[in-house]
Amino acid sequence: MEHRSDSRVTRRGVLAASIATAALTSRLLRAAEPPPGTSTPSSSPPTTSAPINKGPATVSVPVASPPLITKAIPSSGEWLPAIGLGSDAFRNDLREDIQAELKRMNELGGVVVDTAAAYGDSEAIIGGALESLGIREKFFLATKLVGESAAQPIGAESLARSLERLRTRRLDLLQVHNLNGVTELLPRMQEWKKEGRIRYLGVTTSRTSQHAELADVMRTHRLDFVQVDYSIGNREAESTVLPLAQERGIAVLINLPFGRASLFRQAAGRALPPWAADIDVASWAQYFLKYVISHPAVTCVIPGSTSVAHLEDNQGAARGRVPDAAMRRRMEDYWDGKAA
Repeated sequence: MEHRSDSRVTRRGVLAASIATAALTSRLLRAAEPPPGTSTPSSSPPTTSAPINKGPATVSVPVASPPLITKAIPSSGEWLPAIGLGSDAFRNDLREDIQAELKRMNELGGVVVDTAAAYGDSEAIIGGALESLGIREKFFLATKLVGESAAQPIGAESLARSLERLRTRRLDLLQVHNLNGVTELLPRMQEWKKEGRIRYLGVTTSRTSQHAELADVMRTHRLDFVQVDYSIGNREAESTVLPLAQERGIAVLINLPFGRASLFRQAAGRALPPWAADIDVASWAQYFLKYVISHPAVTCVIPGSTSVAHLEDNQGAARGRVPDAAMRRRMEDYWDGKAA
């Protein structure tokens, strides 16, 4: 996870839309029509699968609130909100902060939470928070494992530990971390999927140097998801991973949408373009995230944070209008300094 260091450049009055929208706990819109600006699946979302979210919304959503942006998982048609939450090696002293974030994320409509067996106590902190809040079934939990490691459990032992620490009987998504152990792990993960221990499987990288290897894995294995680094400042995946994901019908999670906070440093002292409001953007964080989720191959972006204020800002990008191709070019040109 990349930590945000953007308190000086993120506008504090940003969340008029997202804060006003309080809660939409029926967020995985499997049997509903997608709101305007969302991606469209090849077929209607299935209505026979048990929904992740159960129970009524706890807070009513104002009629005038912008729509939640959702994307479909190509392999199933299941809908996910386009902005999730990434994690890192959380410390124990962050337990209350993480629980507060997850509580607020649930109220704002986010569901995807990504972690990893290698991230210290993060799985345990997230699992404990969701259990304490009683909202595990309202979230889409993703974690990762590796095939080789001298410092942590691997393979089946890693899966068992993740299930225990996340306090769940089934993972929504299990991923091979940074392509470590793809050949030996993916066949076993297919078996775990058939057994109902995981719902989806995938592989990840956060390094452009691994994009070619990732593409080879995408061509040779049946995957539900890939996770890759992509941002307005790092567009390499557009020429490799993203078009292949569309071709192969693979969902895409995006990590490092802020370029390890480098985008905020570059944006310091720079004003948002006057037309940002045309796509319901009120901060640089929302500018960066709206750009990423507007790519048709992208399913969900998982910015990391340990602050409710940053989470609220990020979730503000999960609603409203989505940039079209022309607006994406305009955003690129403005960011690259080619146009006003």
